[in-house]
Amino acid sequence: MEKLSESDIETRLLRLPEWEYYDNAIHAEFEFENFKDCFSAMSRIAFECEALNHHPDWTNVYNNLSISLSTHDAGGVTEKDFKLAQAIESIVEEDEE
Repeated sequence: MEKLSESDIETRLLRLPEWEYYDNAIHAEFEFENFKDCFSAMSRIAFECEALNHHPDWTNVYNNLSISLSTHDAGGVTEKDFKLAQAIESIVEEDEE
């Protein structure tokens, strides 16, 4: 998997307004109603991560979930990160409904 250029990353982020690029990774923070909803989303995200064989750096404090994505083997952000970010967005949007 090839590392994307900064301009490619910025262009792709236009479709993911919740995400930002810094420190050689894309990052997002999500807030849920409560811990149970946050943990439920994390569980569904975990299944996507396994399916894509790509795993985020993430932290959870009560109802807040912080996620950072980069492809360590490539030394930065790749298409794989955007594919997982889109899957995460779909899961989080589903929870908001």
